Amino acid sequence: MTGRRAGRFGTVAMLVTSVTALAAITVALWNGGLLNNLICGGDCGAAGVRTPDGLKLEPVDAAMAVPPDVTSTPNAAAIRSAVADSLRDEKLGDHVGFAAVDPWTGEVLNASGPGAFVPASTTKILTALTVLTHVDPQHRFVTRVVRSGNQLVLVGGGDPYLWSEPPKKKTFAVEADIETLAERVAAALRSAGVTDVHLDYNASLFSGPAISPAWEESYVAEKIVAPISALWVDEGYIDGVWSADPAQSAAEAFKDELDDAGIEVDGDPRSVAVPGAATLVAEVKSATVARITEQMVSSSDNEAAEVLLRHAAIGAGRPGSFADGVATVQDVLQTKGIDTSGLVVHDGSGLSRRNRIAPTTLAQAVAKASGEPRTASLVSDLPTANFSGSLGRRFYKERDGRGVVRAKTGTLTEVHSLAGYVTDRNGSPIVFAVMADHVVDIPDAEAEAALDAVPAALARCSCSTRTVGP
Repeated sequence: MTGRRAGRFGTVAMLVTSVTALAAITVALWNGGLLNNLICGGDCGAAGVRTPDGLKLEPVDAAMAVPPDVTSTPNAAAIRSAVADSLRDEKLGDHVGFAAVDPWTGEVLNASGPGAFVPASTTKILTALTVLTHVDPQHRFVTRVVRSGNQLVLVGGGDPYLWSEPPKKKTFAVEADIETLAERVAAALRSAGVTDVHLDYNASLFSGPAISPAWEESYVAEKIVAPISALWVDEGYIDGVWSADPAQSAAEAFKDELDDAGIEVDGDPRSVAVPGAATLVAEVKSATVARITEQMVSSSDNEAAEVLLRHAAIGAGRPGSFADGVATVQDVLQTKGIDTSGLVVHDGSGLSRRNRIAPTTLAQAVAKASGEPRTASLVSDLPTANFSGSLGRRFYKERDGRGVVRAKTGTLTEVHSLAGYVTDRNGSPIVFAVMADHVVDIPDAEAEAALDAVPAALARCSCSTRTVGP
């Protein structure tokens, strides 16, 4: 492995390790234009961004620079020894799986534990990899209002983060809301001399059942997940409960916004086909797919994951259903040469307890994602231990893992998993997955701490060999 190859994980791997490292990485990304998605929502070019004075660094002595031909080789025996004790922790139960793979090749360095496991939300790694493969990361989902005579139709474009009103705080994954859309529609209608309309809606972009038959029957009633729709607001969460019909609720909420904007709307919204002669009145666009995926992975958003699964299917030329999304995931894994032994997937969020994924599959998915520009952002989307996302409050006992473990979490009753990567004491990345799906009568906090101990052991380990030279 050359220094050029090492750069694939190297920049992300040092994030949060120290203030100096964080500043250096931010400067490099900023000046290189790699923060364009966050700053401009697209390609704004490095020249359009000025580095803040506080992030300017003194020149680095050439003698201290890392040689360009540094090679880092993970040591399988060292990895096995490092995690052995942690994997035997009784708090993880009697069905524990682990895999470590070479971050550059995806080669399995160590694997233990029988078969595939209930993955919980680590399933979202596969969903993210699939949607970034089949949908342009810079694509935006469009919510439209079209008009035919005095009939308006609100057309859902599958924006998982279409909000009821502009967020009070800037939220990077939220770019569209129905209050803004209503104001645009009202202005366009007034310009056309129209003040009295009927509103209908269309949510036909997705197909198949809105609730997975592989989910527990109580999930919607217990506010664990909403019925999945190509049209909703606030992820289908209306007046403190999940709406049984998110598209209908979205249309009713939009009708109220039009009323507030001075447009009289008669009757109740109905689900209709888009009239062939309809013309566009106004639209709002979502954040980019890359930013939506980042939010989904970081916060472990179940609703967004299921919406993205459908978009992945559509991007692959299939209908947008649970079944078609799952088939697309399987195709992507096989095409990329990822081990799918024991794989059974029913959804994109990991809520189904019928899902089965082997640790090797998850680890190789992370490694493969890092090797392609289109999917590489998945690696940086992973939460950082004791710092961000669903790992923000984790690793409170494992100081060695703080800031150097980046991983997707997974939690269901009696199920705990982590998949991502960690940098060892030599500063070299190791991609890993650890899964336990028979954690009985153990408080979640204790089980999570036991799970965190596995990558923390890798962080303490000199599990790689670094050499300089050809």
